[in-house]
Amino acid sequence: MVAVASSTPSPDHIRLLVKVARMYHERGVRQPEIAAHLHMSQPRVSRLLKEAVDRGVVRTVVVSPEGVHAELEDALVERYGLRDAVVVETEGSGADVIPALAAATATYLDATLKGGDVIGVSSWSATLLESVKVMRAKTSSVAHEVVQILGGSGSPEVQLHATRLTSRLAELTGARPVFAPSAALVGSRELRDLLSREPAMAEVMQAWSRITLAVLGIGSLDPSPLLRRSGNAVTAEDQQRLRELGAVGDVCARYFDAEGEPVDAPFNDRLIAIEPDDLRAVERRIGVAGGKDKVEAIRGAVRGGWVNILITDADVARDVLRG
Repeated sequence: MVAVASSTPSPDHIRLLVKVARMYHERGVRQPEIAAHLHMSQPRVSRLLKEAVDRGVVRTVVVSPEGVHAELEDALVERYGLRDAVVVETEGSGADVIPALAAATATYLDATLKGGDVIGVSSWSATLLESVKVMRAKTSSVAHEVVQILGGSGSPEVQLHATRLTSRLAELTGARPVFAPSAALVGSRELRDLLSREPAMAEVMQAWSRITLAVLGIGSLDPSPLLRRSGNAVTAEDQQRLRELGAVGDVCARYFDAEGEPVDAPFNDRLIAIEPDDLRAVERRIGVAGGKDKVEAIRGAVRGGWVNILITDADVARDVLRG
């Protein structure tokens, strides 16, 4: 009410505004009780409270509790054009950040999955594996399909975890799981093309075009222990070549440089994974990663639009913003 706020009220009217505002905001008196106490109508009390805000008598201040980093989240969103950011407080680094990131991811998915989504998930993220362990099952279906967007086969001990990630997330969300029956990295381009034409794999690749939400790990050049054990890690020679090309990290084994630009990795034509342009066309792309060793990779991922929702830890968030 700009007209009211711009007029000059009498001292008595200001005193009434302060009295009503203090009763409501400081003493917690409800509007009907204020009306009865001051012998006025409840609508008038409501109007006076609004006027108190318009005139600056009442000013709202939101104070973030310890461990909540709303300012860092807002800064990440503004700096990198993200849809959203979640910053968690952690102790330690490396694998020590996984429990906090996993809990935040589970909570975020629980709050934002509303129904009908086709969820794409990368197979080789220890944090995502931990997330489904702590995520609560939904009482009704909130997703249509959960699809692997990176070849899922590997060593038997680790393959079990990757399959469990997809099947458990599907179970929790009431969705149909769609598994990728192939390794992420195969021996030749010819083998990749052959496998891509197999009916089971072709079905998975068709599902990639339907994805509305991708849940992604962000990898550094040094493969995680999980990826190394899976049999899908790139060779030492390929890692060296990636460094020469300026690569700093990957999403779904699609490597990029410090500016987030795709790198022409020597094994791209042997990779069974969602294509970069298709991935970056997905409406919501949640990147989950933390730890000091991933700062460059995370910064590249947000710069290049590989993810548009970031879940990370506070120390990494500060370093990413310094870049």
